[in-house]
Amino acid sequence: MIDKNSRITVISGAGFSQASGIPIFRGKDGLWKNYDPSELATPHAFAKDPKLVWEWYRWRLNIILNADPNLAHVKLAEVELKGFDIAILTQNVDDLHERAGSQNVTHLHGEIRLARCFSCRTKFIWTVELLETVDDIPKCSACESICRPDVVWFGESLDSNIIQNCIDQLSITDMLIVAGTSGVVYPAAEFPFLAKRQNSQVTIYEFNLDYTPISNIATETILGPVEETIPEFFNTIYQK
Repeated sequence: MIDKNSRITVISGAGFSQASGIPIFRGKDGLWKNYDPSELATPHAFAKDPKLVWEWYRWRLNIILNADPNLAHVKLAEVELKGFDIAILTQNVDDLHERAGSQNVTHLHGEIRLARCFSCRTKFIWTVELLETVDDIPKCSACESICRPDVVWFGESLDSNIIQNCIDQLSITDMLIVAGTSGVVYPAAEFPFLAKRQNSQVTIYEFNLDYTPISNIATETILGPVEETIPEFFNTIYQK
């Protein structure tokens, strides 16, 4: 059982959004027109053919902007609304946690709904309506330079301030939930081990379809779709 004095941290991965119809980035369902995502999500690919890269991102954006949060997203937001201290560190670039109602969300890999100007770094937010009108490389409204997705590509470094904020959050957490992540993508894959080193008493609950390297240090690994297991878990443990 937990109470409202407990600090809860959630690390969410691609499996968390899969139930909302978001393709797994590295899985076979993530392929687009026979392109591997790792061939498109790079600075080199964008420099070579920005129109192709943006075509792929608009395809992904269309899926994400028309998706709905699933029961796992909704349950985390509900727990927070009940007054529990819950922070979400997500590897996902979608905004489904926010749309479900979660307030304290950190995106490790950026946000696909944002585009960023190469020159002046001005950002704009994609909407379904905007997707229908912009069918080429988007241009900055401030300086007319081309824009790129505001995400972290292969070969790029994550924001050091964001990583430090994650480390700080892990140092104070009482319960760590690792959900829908393969446990092999760094630095997030190291976070559970870091939390354990900083606080040997932290409880770690892993939610996944299969066991992962994180299973070795988890207090318990709960197998099954997160949209089923996450709601069941919280309905069982928190004090009404």
